[in-house]
Amino acid sequence: IVWQTPANPDYVIRNGRYVRPYYFEFISHVKNRWAGKTIVDLFTDEFKGRSREYYVRAVKCGRLQVDGQMVHTDYIVKSSQKISHFLHRHEPPVLAGVISILQNEVDVVTICKPASVPVHPCGQYRKNTVVGILQAEHGLTPLFPVHRLDRLVSGLLIFAKNADRAECFRQQIEAGLLQKEYVAKVFGVFPDGEQTVDANVNFNAREGRSTVENGKQALTRFQRICTDGTYSIVLCKPVTGRTHQIRVHLKHTGYPIANDELYLSFDIDPMCTNCPNLAPVGYDEEGLWLHCVRYTGPDWSYECPYPDWA
Repeated sequence: IVWQTPANPDYVIRNGRYVRPYYFEFISHVKNRWAGKTIVDLFTDEFKGRSREYYVRAVKCGRLQVDGQMVHTDYIVKSSQKISHFLHRHEPPVLAGVISILQNEVDVVTICKPASVPVHPCGQYRKNTVVGILQAEHGLTPLFPVHRLDRLVSGLLIFAKNADRAECFRQQIEAGLLQKEYVAKVFGVFPDGEQTVDANVNFNAREGRSTVENGKQALTRFQRICTDGTYSIVLCKPVTGRTHQIRVHLKHTGYPIANDELYLSFDIDPMCTNCPNLAPVGYDEEGLWLHCVRYTGPDWSYECPYPDWA
């Protein structure tokens, strides 16, 4: 994939952070099993998100090119040729929070990630990402994310500035030398004292959520920080790193994150083909009350301020 370098003029801040629509070049190379097909047949068979009529028009107007050249609709592709598909992209908006740089060292930069912003290009997002915004607004490139934060989660995010430092972090992660801490706001009066949840986590990609059945071994430690009788602020220390681990483990304890609609009320019928497309209204537009506050390694520690809701 080749994508334009983000720049400040690309962004519009208006009840959120928007990206001006732009042209985007998807690049693919012809696989051996694709060779011998016409370009229209190839895209109709392999990329079913658009109709055959669309691909015919795309070839005729030059939106689909082979090795940088326009071709006819009956052009037969050959193995290893480069095919470019030019699209006019409209990225979804994200919340307009500022990406605060916490520490900017020689080979490491840490930031406070706003909720709703993905870390790196994925799916519909290219420029409305932490990596894209840091490049556009601060000239920080290249950046190597040391760990994950889901799009709806906020808080501490660590980047290495070079491959050697990134490899050092990777080795420490593989050796289990890192400790992670999050805070969450949950419904109810969370029990006092350290609570340990040792329950397997199984992520269902079709449903887009995890359950505590079968799956991979997962362990999280929880400690109540405070409560007002309705909500509790809880310190969360995941020992493993499964998808949605903290969210599903808190639900498992009976104290789910208070604005996590996916785990509060979204029940899916496994035989229904529409359920995966019916997430709660507004769920995907705002952030969770889940925030990364600290990462600690053998000889380093990075922290992030608590969010307003905590």
